[in-house]
Amino acid sequence: MSAQPVHHHQAPPAPGAAAQLRRQIAEHEAAARWLPAFEREWSNALEESRQTFDLTALHEVVREWQGRLATAPAVAAFVAGGFEDTDSVALEDIIGAGRR
Repeated sequence: MSAQPVHHHQAPPAPGAAAQLRRQIAEHEAAARWLPAFEREWSNALEESRQTFDLTALHEVVREWQGRLATAPAVAAFVAGGFEDTDSVALEDIIGAGRR
C-alpha cells in the first residue's frame, strides 16, 4: 500500500461568480478599501492564469473574497462590541519572520 496525497476537490465557482462578487464588494461599506484590493488580487491571478493555463488562482481569489464578505458582519459585530484586537501580538513576533 502506498501513501497518496489527499486532495480535497472543490467545485469551481460559477462562471459569473467574480462579476457578482465585484458588485457585492462595490456595495459594501468597505468598498473604498476592498475594491482596489480585490481588483489587484484578481489582476495578479488573471496574469498567473494566462501564463500557466490554470484557473486555480482565479478560483482561489473568488473563494477568499466570498469568505471575507461572508464573515464581514461577524467581524463588524465583534469590533462594535468593544472587543478591539489592537492589543494582539503579530504572528511573526511569536514564531519568527521566516517560519510561516
